[in-house]
Amino acid sequence: MRLETFVTGELAVNSYLLWDEGTKEAVCIDPGRPAAEIVKAIQEEGLRLTQILLTHGHVDHIGGVEEVKSATGATVAAHSAAAPVLANPALNLSELFGGRLVVYPDILLADGDIISLGSLLLTVRHTPGHSPGGICLFGPGLVFTGDLIFAGSVGRTDLPGGDLQTLVQSVKKVMQLPDETRLLPGHGPATTAGRERLTNPFLREWGGEDGLTGAP
Repeated sequence: MRLETFVTGELAVNSYLLWDEGTKEAVCIDPGRPAAEIVKAIQEEGLRLTQILLTHGHVDHIGGVEEVKSATGATVAAHSAAAPVLANPALNLSELFGGRLVVYPDILLADGDIISLGSLLLTVRHTPGHSPGGICLFGPGLVFTGDLIFAGSVGRTDLPGGDLQTLVQSVKKVMQLPDETRLLPGHGPATTAGRERLTNPFLREWGGEDGLTGAP
């Protein structure tokens, strides 16, 4: 398994390129704009990009979708609840930045879906709260968390479709994982489940002295 991170756009979104070294099958997670460096890496590594996976529908996470799709022919996959957000510039927030960005997914994902890349498997977990169609992608020893949880923080809930109590329940799905599990967020540095249990002020507030844990 190989993973490369690209920090793109004025909101510094983390765009991820993940691939199986044996088969060269790859996915791109949340391609921001500009996406030229992502496309260059795909070409230089000789990758076959099969899917563009969107953790949710906000503009900073989808700005490079068309550029990556045009260059590779990859299909775009998002949770079914993200489709209305992706199709609406007011909901995907592109209007706030002076644009009217619209994305139509080729594949609608559901909780529990499995995405395979050679020997690598990713499991889709529906984790709304920041956005109705938010998902996390669970892989071997790591989770792509989108804007659900960050190092020392959590996703905001004051945007359209956000809800704090829903976010808390979604965070619990991630906090069931072992301490060493790497959390790869939509913004900022990577962290671990154990570190966030101990140090994240939101998780400590919600979960008491031992941090947020337990079944949703």
